[in-house]
Amino acid sequence: MNRKFLQFAPDKKGISMDTTTTIGLTKAAHVGISVSDLDASIAFYRALTGVEPVVAGETADSVAFGHAQGLSNARLRYATINLENIGIDLIQFQDPTGEPTRGAANRPGSMHLCLHIDDEDFDAVHVRMKDAGYDFLGDDYTFVAGEVTPDAALGTRVAYFNDPDGTNLEIIAPKGGFAN
Repeated sequence: MNRKFLQFAPDKKGISMDTTTTIGLTKAAHVGISVSDLDASIAFYRALTGVEPVVAGETADSVAFGHAQGLSNARLRYATINLENIGIDLIQFQDPTGEPTRGAANRPGSMHLCLHIDDEDFDAVHVRMKDAGYDFLGDDYTFVAGEVTPDAALGTRVAYFNDPDGTNLEIIAPKGGFAN
């Protein structure tokens, strides 16, 4: 069998992995977001989603859990907000604390959480968010011919903003392959 290996940059400990072996992970359980102030983040995501946390202000204090994440320890507070299709874990590390990532969209390793809106609701939700003080990174955008492929995605509408710690967030009214 011919194996192909993906080589990571030297600053990633020289890690390589076999890209011919399929693991088969096809269902996401949650997205974890490190936050600087758990209470402020709970208030933000509660207002954004209209969903109460299923747990809030819970704690963990474990060297072994920290080691599992490549840290010296994991003393933290956390909350979980369950949306219809995925959970959002908000995690405030108290020891060790970290520096903000400043994860601009074009920085490798940054990510964004995308929230689905029905097409007919996009304008109303976008205006309601602006009126509530959400600071969008730019104007909303509709995918048009000549700027994006495939053609099935044309008409997809997006707008981007950040949470209080700078986590990239998106609202989307998807078309085509974006309509998961």
